[in-house]
Amino acid sequence: MKWCHIPVAGHALLGVADAGGSIELLRLVGSENTYRLQPFSSFALEKQCLALSLDWSTGKADRASDQPLKVISSDSRGQLHLLKVTEAGPGLQGVATWQAHHFEAWIAAFNYWQTEIVYSGGDDGLLKGWDTRTPDTSIFSSKRHSMGVCSIQSSPHREHILATGSYDEHILLWDIRNMRQPLADTAVQGGVWRLRWHPFHRHLLLAACMHGGFRIFNCQKAIVRTWICVLLGDVWSCPKAIY
Repeated sequence: MKWCHIPVAGHALLGVADAGGSIELLRLVGSENTYRLQPFSSFALEKQCLALSLDWSTGKADRASDQPLKVISSDSRGQLHLLKVTEAGPGLQGVATWQAHHFEAWIAAFNYWQTEIVYSGGDDGLLKGWDTRTPDTSIFSSKRHSMGVCSIQSSPHREHILATGSYDEHILLWDIRNMRQPLADTAVQGGVWRLRWHPFHRHLLLAACMHGGFRIFNCQKAIVRTWICVLLGDVWSCPKAIY
């Protein structure tokens, strides 16, 4: 489940990826002190598959008001699905579907700064990038994680920063201008099922680490050192620890 970062038609909107293979949109409605979730739209991805993740294209705080509202989703057959949201019916419409991974595509996420670009992680251990305008071929494919990639989030505060997590119990911090090696690599004692950047404190990253519990990381050192290295013209000489 994931809330849209902006109101849609005057309502907060919740997206749900469900085991029936559908993306459901629910809007929060209420009067006085009573609130409830009301079905708004539904889109079936594929037959005989599970919907495994979704992300909204609205993660960047100063998003342009005329930017299309989109959802990216992944499924248990290794496919990605790009959907668009319209305020008038039918609400959710399919834009593109493509095969991204050989096994389950655990996670799909937008680049919040350039929403034509999306990322995906699969049970095949691959982290991939895609241009949704030409999705037939990935723009990069990384095998740096040693097990399935199950969490990805673009930083809403820093344009080129991407965080990824895996069943290999590592969080990797990337500068997307060079995906050959991560900026930081930290072991967390648990498969990294979800990652979230703090909405206001730009250096804080929350990780849900399965049996390792929840952990909060301060990424300031890695990010600041990275930008210093960029200014010095040697972005890839930065240290490999998040804290």
